[in-house]
Amino acid sequence: MSGISRRLGVAGAALTAVAVVASPAGAGSAVAGTGCFDRAREPYTSQVDSHLHFRPFGGQAIPFEELTGYLHKSGVRHASMYGIGQMLPVNSNCTYYLNCPGTPVVPSMKNDFANAENYVGTKPKDPELAVSMTFMDLNHPETIPPGIALYDKEFPGVFRWAGEVNLVKQALFPNHHTPATSENIKNWAPFMKVLRDRGIPITIHSDLGSDAEQTKYLHLMEETLRLYPRNKIVWAHMGLSKELTTMDPDRHIGIMKRLLDEHPGLTLDLSWRVLEDSYFSKPGVRQKYAAFLDRYPTRVIPGTDFVASRDKDYHVYEQELEVTSRINKALDDRAFRDIALGENYYRLLGLKESAPEVCRAG
Repeated sequence: MSGISRRLGVAGAALTAVAVVASPAGAGSAVAGTGCFDRAREPYTSQVDSHLHFRPFGGQAIPFEELTGYLHKSGVRHASMYGIGQMLPVNSNCTYYLNCPGTPVVPSMKNDFANAENYVGTKPKDPELAVSMTFMDLNHPETIPPGIALYDKEFPGVFRWAGEVNLVKQALFPNHHTPATSENIKNWAPFMKVLRDRGIPITIHSDLGSDAEQTKYLHLMEETLRLYPRNKIVWAHMGLSKELTTMDPDRHIGIMKRLLDEHPGLTLDLSWRVLEDSYFSKPGVRQKYAAFLDRYPTRVIPGTDFVASRDKDYHVYEQELEVTSRINKALDDRAFRDIALGENYYRLLGLKESAPEVCRAG
């Protein structure tokens, strides 16, 4: 049967949050078992969002059912349900840390608890969600095992992901964030064992460096991978950031290849539009990254890095999904299935689901 969306749309300017679930021509035949995926007729947007912040840094969040409606409408069938571990103070009027230099942004459990309560209250099946622990303070790892124990007590079996957590995030330096040290990383062993024993992936934000010092912090991720070779480690944004927009693509790809070859437990995360805006969209660069992804099709997952602040709406999410999915158009069929259609994400989470095969041309 054709993969063209069969769900009915709902019209009207005054739609409620629930009504947002009406699907566009985007949802398509991404349901496993309904036949192959026709790339010529179906959308190229990713069908999993492995990096989605259901809670903002501060202020009001988009209501849970409204946000899950965004996913349903856009054809996203699975998502990792991140909070924001690093929150602005409750008495702050800011909703985004960059607008408030000098205001401390510190790890907190509040967003994780809100996410878990929303999830337990609804347990949505379309989209299916993997609730994540984002409270982890990598600079104070001794606080993490007791935190996990508390989560186990309050929400047994709910948390299936960890992160996004910050190893080093330069954008937060004005908000009192400091990079974790080599000594900190050594002391992660107790909580990393818990994640390893449970098969829980951990998404780590670890900047490679800045335009002035492009690999200044590379050693921190290298040490993490060396010390925890049996953990499922996801490197957010492939180490790129707004502080590093001028790195030679060949140099960056070379580093990624080396680390993937040396560390079988490493997965790269393509989330955040800075990758498209600062790298993939430049002349000749998209083809280089596509060739790299085609060579390592099983080692990459997609995501938007959308932050669900109440000042955003469906159109903002739709745009972020489209922008972060543009690289999918350049992938070969194997990489497209593994990345855009979710095969790698399912495997990383240990799900029984499989992505549809891509239809053969002609």
